[in-house]
Amino acid sequence: MKVEEAVIIRIKDLCFSNQITPNMLAYTSAISPSTLKNILYGKSSNVGVITIAKICDGLNITLQDFFSDDIFSDLEQIIQ
Repeated sequence: MKVEEAVIIRIKDLCFSNQITPNMLAYTSAISPSTLKNILYGKSSNVGVITIAKICDGLNITLQDFFSDDIFSDLEQIIQ
């Protein structure tokens, strides 16, 4: 699995477990709904750490909490 795919799945899982919509997450994260939609639909291939940090703030979790999920354990190597 690619990093981008893992980030998308993680955001969707966190929305589901917190019972919030992506639009609500965008609002609480202070990012535009279109930015979050582009991330979730794979149109944004390089999601920055600052954007992920804002999403974490909106979810009231740390970056460590975000990336501590098992989904990030077996990612494809970027440089081959």
